[in-house]
Amino acid sequence: MTLKLKDKVAVVTGASKGIGAGIAKAYASAGAKVVVNYAKDSSSAEKVVNHIIGLGGKAIAVQADVSKPADVERLFEQAIAAFDKVDILVNNAGIYDVVMLEALTIEVLQANINTNLIGTILCAQKAAEVMGTDGGNIINISSTVSINPMPGTLIYAATKAAVDNVTKVLAKELGTKKIRVNTISPGITETEGAHEQGFMGGEWEAQLVKQVPLGRIGQPDDIAKVAVFLASDDAGWVTGERIQVAGGQI
Repeated sequence: MTLKLKDKVAVVTGASKGIGAGIAKAYASAGAKVVVNYAKDSSSAEKVVNHIIGLGGKAIAVQADVSKPADVERLFEQAIAAFDKVDILVNNAGIYDVVMLEALTIEVLQANINTNLIGTILCAQKAAEVMGTDGGNIINISSTVSINPMPGTLIYAATKAAVDNVTKVLAKELGTKKIRVNTISPGITETEGAHEQGFMGGEWEAQLVKQVPLGRIGQPDDIAKVAVFLASDDAGWVTGERIQVAGGQI
């Protein structure tokens, strides 16, 4: 089997659970050394690291709040200290609040902007600084709601629409450095967060499945396969793109 990411080093933010954990594991299986970033859940992050190491891969867990410049600096410093370089950044860390307009508070607004948008930019800025002359890859995780928002997703959808445009701008800015920048926009995906939000199980899940032409809820592995493709040489002529991975969900 060809290891498409052999000898690459990947930083995956928000990788202790869900889509981020799925991408981290898939990258390791493809030959990459992985930095599993987390903000609070060290136990889950260590489980991801242990899973990777148990299969013969290499990974470390690094705590960092991506909305804080000092934390981002430390995240990349520890990545380079462990693995000498960074080739791939996946900006997956995010906050998902379902709040109707009348209930929105400045705290909710700022938290979503700080993590979903500012965190993405700060990590991309640092990654672009440390990636070598061979270039690299930045993959931003957006959402279907960036172009098809639902009630209650006002601030989340706004930040993800902003992330879509961050990708387009950075693809043009960083192309001369051989850094490709792309977006993955997942549809409804079964994660710990989706269960906590009440999306899984019962009538609500049934209604969601009806919106998906392929007839099922997505899994982290569905997203991870596309993330491996985008980070690999197979996507060497792909940059500035938004790839929706949602089973046909609009």
